[in-house]
Amino acid sequence: MFEMRRSIPPIERKDVLLGQYVGNGDKPGYLEDDTVPKGSVCPTFAAMTLWIHNPRWEGVPFIMKAGKDAVQGIFSDIPRNELVLRIQPDEAVYVKMNSKLPGFVTRAVPTELDLTYKKRFTDYSIPQAYEALILDAFKGDHSNFVRDDELDVAWKIFTPILHWIDGEGDHWPQTSASL
Repeated sequence: MFEMRRSIPPIERKDVLLGQYVGNGDKPGYLEDDTVPKGSVCPTFAAMTLWIHNPRWEGVPFIMKAGKDAVQGIFSDIPRNELVLRIQPDEAVYVKMNSKLPGFVTRAVPTELDLTYKKRFTDYSIPQAYEALILDAFKGDHSNFVRDDELDVAWKIFTPILHWIDGEGDHWPQTSASL
């Protein structure tokens, strides 16, 4: 884990984008929701680039996004590519991507590579997530649990962002741009 601390530098503000959704037409913005405290600075969208400085990943950006993402790609008539890792419920890993039709036609069609556990492993009993974790805990198997040093490093990497959101340190610029 010491190597991980040296490999992942603190996240810089230039590598982080935070925002709140604003109203658009008949769709209300985040702050227009009656259940949201007035003046909330809670982001509803986040995107960041994480860098790992080691021989394998040097110069490779890891881009993480969370929030609603309604941005259309350059082709308006086909869906966006997706990599889905669903942990619970209904464990699955699948890729939805647009593939060019074979031949001389220039046309993309959606295709899917699907490993949904319930479909693939019909002859097996698949335990619920907590059933498996509780059994691992009884057995003393720590492989599916986060170690304390891993958790400590994760907090060191992401805590500065939480401080920025709370207005500590440098303030996020206030803009009226919509996402």
